[in-house]
Amino acid sequence: MSTLRSHAALFGLYVILDPSVCGDRSLTDILKEAARAGARLFQYRNKSASMKEAYAEALLLRKIALDAGVTFIVNDRCDLALAVDADGVHLGQGDLPLGLARKVMGPNKLIGISTHNPEQVQKATVGNPDYLGFGPIFKPASKQDHDPVVGLDGLRAIRKLTSLPVFAIGGIQLDQAAEVMRTGADGIAVISAILKAPDISQAVKSFLARM
Repeated sequence: MSTLRSHAALFGLYVILDPSVCGDRSLTDILKEAARAGARLFQYRNKSASMKEAYAEALLLRKIALDAGVTFIVNDRCDLALAVDADGVHLGQGDLPLGLARKVMGPNKLIGISTHNPEQVQKATVGNPDYLGFGPIFKPASKQDHDPVVGLDGLRAIRKLTSLPVFAIGGIQLDQAAEVMRTGADGIAVISAILKAPDISQAVKSFLARM
C-alpha cells in the first residue's frame, strides 16, 4: 500500500544507510537500532550495487522500516523506490528532473533534492519538492568527490531563500549539531557519525538531544 506524503516527518535526524560506510555492521541492524533510539527518517544509498542486489537489500530495509513505523527514502533511483514501495526518493543534481520524477513517482510519494549552492536552492524551490538537502556543510568523511564545502554561513544564507524543509548534510558531528540547527535548518542528515559510532543507539539519542 502506498504511503501518503507526510511533511510531519520532515525534520530532525535523517540517517543515511550506506553499506560502503558501515563496515561489518548490517544495514538492517543499524536501522533497527536507530529507529528504537528515536530516529524517524532513513535513506537507503548504495552507489555500487547492481539493481538486483539493491532491490533485495532495499526490500528488506523497507519491511523493517514499515514495522518500525519510520519513513524510508531511496537515493537516486525512482524505479527502485517504486519497486520496494518506499515512501519516496531523494534526487541528486544529476538524476531525473523533478517534474519528470514526480510523474514517475506519483502524487503521494516524497521527493527530496540535493542542493549545493543558492542557485540550486532557488531552482529546486520553484519545482516544489518535499524537502531539500543542502551541503556539504563540513568536509564529508564518506565522500571524496564532494561539492565545495559551504559552511554554516552558506547554510544560514540559503535558509532565507526557501520555505521548504532543509536538511543540512556533510561531515556533521555530534558536537556541531546544535550550531547547525541554530542556522534554521529543519534537520541534519548523518552518515558516518551514526554508522561508524561505537554505540549507534547512544549516538542517535545524543544527536536528538542536541537538536
